[in-house]
Amino acid sequence: MMKYPVYAAATVALLMAGTTLRAQAPETAAPADTQAAPPAASAPATAAQSFSDEDLKAFARAAIAASKIQQDTTVTDAEKQPKMLAAVQAEGLDPVKFNSIAQASQADPDLHKRIQTLANEDAATRQSAAAPAPGATTANP
Repeated sequence: MMKYPVYAAATVALLMAGTTLRAQAPETAAPADTQAAPPAASAPATAAQSFSDEDLKAFARAAIAASKIQQDTTVTDAEKQPKMLAAVQAEGLDPVKFNSIAQASQADPDLHKRIQTLANEDAATRQSAAAPAPGATTANP
């Protein structure tokens, strides 16, 4: 079933179209803005070369999770940012790196395509790992 990989690529593409995360700083809003400041204009092109496949797969998984949170109408707006931040961190990324990858992918069509390809491969691998093998039997309780 290829439904999930197509969804993965579509979600990653949608999220990369403009979502950035703010690092949470309960003391004041100023440090959060400082931490999430976009990198210099030349940084996305340079950084694109330094992102590993694992970084990009983690980005894709985090982007999908963040997108689901963003679209969840049962989550209040005040709860969405901390939940999305937690989803990104659960994939092993900090918000600065997540935002760097998102910005670099917007500036670099090849990186964008690479992320979509890796997202589809990762989703297919996870789906096949979760599916029972053909002919497998289940134990009776």
